[in-house]
Amino acid sequence: MNLIELMSGEYKPLTHKTRTIMVMNSKGGSGKTTLATNLASYYASRKRPVVLADFDPQSSSLAWLAARPGENAPIRGLAAWRDMLWVPQGTDIVVMDVAAGVRNRLLARLLRRAQTIIIPVLPSALDMRAATDFIGELLGIHAQARLAPKIAVVANRVRENTRAFDTLEEFLGGLDLPFLTSLRDSQNYVTAAERGVGIFEMGSASVATDLEQWDPLLKWLRSKRSKAMPI
Repeated sequence: MNLIELMSGEYKPLTHKTRTIMVMNSKGGSGKTTLATNLASYYASRKRPVVLADFDPQSSSLAWLAARPGENAPIRGLAAWRDMLWVPQGTDIVVMDVAAGVRNRLLARLLRRAQTIIIPVLPSALDMRAATDFIGELLGIHAQARLAPKIAVVANRVRENTRAFDTLEEFLGGLDLPFLTSLRDSQNYVTAAERGVGIFEMGSASVATDLEQWDPLLKWLRSKRSKAMPI
């Protein structure tokens, strides 16, 4: 067994083969859990041993996991907000769903725990202002890190051909971070969440557009550009 001390003490890293992906945004309601659960289900559906670490006391990711059908590919859930994390040896992927409101010292500690950080942002002025502040703080800490995770942003719950969508795309495109893709505001995500599955497991033509929108994000995650490098 490999111990990851994600909330306190010294961090004991996993083997270099274990992929660690953190989904975070200081503002609540940005769709972090939707992104984290769908990432976990994507890797699980491809026979990769996955751990879904929930850092939010509301335990939304673990609630999704509790609804997961037994016939679907297994995902190990961990209450990271409460417990030290024992990750089974042989784990390929650790997806971390971080609670809203994380700032300052805790943010700095969490930043050391992942190879990759994904920030979902919603198409509203309030969310963009909050994202500006959060990303600024994140990059300030990032510049001082010995092992700097790669950070990227995703537009979430967007409705195309609207002024809000255009404004969000312009905002994200102007950041000094990779802007990977826009995920539409789709009922498919609600249906998947209710069933404890991801859109990659729904097997329906109705999710074809959603799967296409995920392609740039998944391609980036497969590349070396998305993994932490010493600085």
